Amino acid sequence: MRNKYDKPHDSLKEPLIHLVRRTDIPAAKAWLIRILCVLAGMLVCALFIMSITSLNPVSVFASMFSGAFGTARRIWQTLKDMGLLLIIAVGLAPAFKLRFWNVGAEGQILIGGLVSAAWMTNFGGKIPNALLLMLMFVSAVIVGAVWGLIPAYFKAKYKTNETLFTLMMNYVALQLVEFCVDLWDKKQSHSVGIINGDTKAGWIPALFGQQFAPVVLIAAILTAGMYFYMKNSKQGFEISVAGESENTARYAGISVSKVIIRTMAISAGICGLAGFLEVAGISHTISSLTAGGRGFTAIIVAWLGKFNPFAMSLITAVLAFLSRGATQIASDFNFNTYASEILTGIILFFILASEFFINYRLVFRSKKGKEAH
Repeated sequence: MRNKYDKPHDSLKEPLIHLVRRTDIPAAKAWLIRILCVLAGMLVCALFIMSITSLNPVSVFASMFSGAFGTARRIWQTLKDMGLLLIIAVGLAPAFKLRFWNVGAEGQILIGGLVSAAWMTNFGGKIPNALLLMLMFVSAVIVGAVWGLIPAYFKAKYKTNETLFTLMMNYVALQLVEFCVDLWDKKQSHSVGIINGDTKAGWIPALFGQQFAPVVLIAAILTAGMYFYMKNSKQGFEISVAGESENTARYAGISVSKVIIRTMAISAGICGLAGFLEVAGISHTISSLTAGGRGFTAIIVAWLGKFNPFAMSLITAVLAFLSRGATQIASDFNFNTYASEILTGIILFFILASEFFINYRLVFRSKKGKEAH
């Protein structure tokens, strides 16, 4: 028996707006959405600038461009930032494709940088530089891989939570760095300073007269290599299958445990390589700030790029531009650090929002205003 307060079924209306997941969207349309969202973010930045200052937003954006690309030195600085971040993101891509949530890139970078600094501190000037660099390179990759294998083993063997495990490993790496810095610091200033600044032992030589060219070159090689590894190799296929369904992978005869351990060794090893490049090719020192938060930023890059290394290169280019540009406008217009970072955050927010509109579309209530039966 129907209550008098009950509405007839025919009078029920559709929601004014509801979300529908897109099953397939052309790549050109997806990139158009991303571009429009970036432009919308720049518009909001312009409104923000006008609301807190009397500055012309065009001059602020011009300053950002100048900060990133205004001189040859600035271009190489931007390419260096882009290259190092891209290497870390490329390292995270196979683990995330496997749905192994490696949030321990910060620790893997630090541990790779730490072992590189240890070689420089103890053997700089005592063995040929080429041999020293080779030992630093191999050690950083191996130690980074081992650092990632620890949570991978427990995940494969005991089904532990890899997110918490890799996150906690970051703090262990951080304390190891702090301990070694205090151990090596003869002046007790809690900083080792520039290592081998006089002899440049353990420093990666400049390429074509550019200090950061080796980092950019290695990033390009790794990006292409990881793309073909993920797309065309048997191991890349196993990562895709195991990431979609472990049961399907087992049915196909794939050892999921082996895939987890192998993939994390590759992922963490590449992050360890990034630590080596930071210490030997960029800063030539080690501290708790060596990773610089790049391990977490690279997670955003990997997700936005859909684990496609070439797509990730575009994302890192945008982030490197924003970072360098924000520094420049802070200098040119006396913006404090927070104001310039707000601009970066606004544009990054719109980039993230673009993924929502790529995956979903808004459907408005039909004119009839009734649910279909």
